[in-house]
Amino acid sequence: MEFIIRQEMHGDHAEVYGLTKAAFAEAEHCDGDEQDLVERLRKSDAFIPELSLVAQNADNKIIGHIMFTKITIGGFDAICLGPVSVLPEFKRQGVGSALIQRGHEIAVGMRYNICLLVGYAEYYPRFGYEIASKYGITQPYPAPDECVMVKFLSDVGRNITGAAVFPPEFY
Repeated sequence: MEFIIRQEMHGDHAEVYGLTKAAFAEAEHCDGDEQDLVERLRKSDAFIPELSLVAQNADNKIIGHIMFTKITIGGFDAICLGPVSVLPEFKRQGVGSALIQRGHEIAVGMRYNICLLVGYAEYYPRFGYEIASKYGITQPYPAPDECVMVKFLSDVGRNITGAAVFPPEFY
């Protein structure tokens, strides 16, 4: 399947809202708020426009979305991945993987050193994510330890430890 990845534009917001809602409609461990979280984060100081990406197919339909936002870990600048949304009929076709990989490339180019996420322990290790607590990184959410993961985007990131602080829009 062919698709392109590009930066999300303002005109994409309604379509991204619907696809995020559809993507998480039957997902385990979700509260049904993911589409509203995306809306809140877009309006926050934590929003990074360059790291809000969509996957668009040949029919110009947006089939996936990813967002990385600013957080801190141990007082250092960091980013948080999520949510990653793919329309159900396009899952398991490489859309989510491509969005994650492109997001990492852009983040490295923007000189981010570390990325944290709370997500499925079975999925994210293939992208280099590891259990965050192994590196002395904690976060405030009640999530199983194996679901809180970190990816070091540079060697500098390996020196960062401590508590992750998320923007208030996450709560």
